[in-house]
Amino acid sequence: MKRIALFVLTNLAVVVVLGIVASLLGVNRYLTANGLNLGALLGFALVMGFGGAIISLLMSKPMAKWSAGVQVIEQPRNADEAWIVDTVRRLADKAGIGMPEVGIFQGDPNAFATGAFKNSALVAVSTGLLQNMTREEVEAVLGHEVAHIANGDMVTMTLIQGVMNTFVVFLSRVIGYAVDSFLRRGNEENSGPGIGYMVTTVVLDIVLGFLAAIIVAWFSRQREFRADAGAAHLMGRRQPMINALARLGGLHPGELPKAVEAMGITGNIGALFATHPPIEQRIAALQNAKG
Repeated sequence: MKRIALFVLTNLAVVVVLGIVASLLGVNRYLTANGLNLGALLGFALVMGFGGAIISLLMSKPMAKWSAGVQVIEQPRNADEAWIVDTVRRLADKAGIGMPEVGIFQGDPNAFATGAFKNSALVAVSTGLLQNMTREEVEAVLGHEVAHIANGDMVTMTLIQGVMNTFVVFLSRVIGYAVDSFLRRGNEENSGPGIGYMVTTVVLDIVLGFLAAIIVAWFSRQREFRADAGAAHLMGRRQPMINALARLGGLHPGELPKAVEAMGITGNIGALFATHPPIEQRIAALQNAKG
């Protein structure tokens, strides 16, 4: 319930902020008495499309800590915590990135990486993952998350989401205006947007939003294959990552906050909207990789 409330409140706050920014820039006045101002509309679409994605990225680390209940390891309290921190440090050095913050959260097996910048990211693992995996398998999972950071996946996915959001906002309003103009042809009494524009825009925001989500999910799945390969490279061999994935396939994965779900070691599985490929495909990709 806390995660849902946080997700809703955060998105409402982002929408309000973006609305204010669009108003200050004047790009929200794209509907004029002379028709649709495409330049202003493009500016509005860019603000709404990229603004939300970038704000979410910048807020990702503190939001992930709060929503997942991550306890950052400031000073290791035992040998296990010291091993996790040392392992992440070694992997980060090998990957050529700054030392991420390292944390543990309560829950079923899972792990994630997040953060806006390569050199100030966060890697977190669940208690369930630590309890159900060998150290070598945990190291492979940590390598997967470090590879996400080194590959710049958080920024890449933000840019892809921003592009998709921009197209959705722009196209839904252009088509909505065209439909409204067609429905009101010959009627010059009211120059403002009619019901045709409003209904079409809302419907297309939803429909095009689903299509955009499919595209974003496809890109996310490709980044997972690359992070798996990155973990194998960091460890010097593929078998630990293969073993970790096989172990995950037999466990019930823990739920992650939406903001970091795509950067987890495992996530929602579905034909079109899955952020992660099926475990079997990931294992096969590692087994068939060259080198």
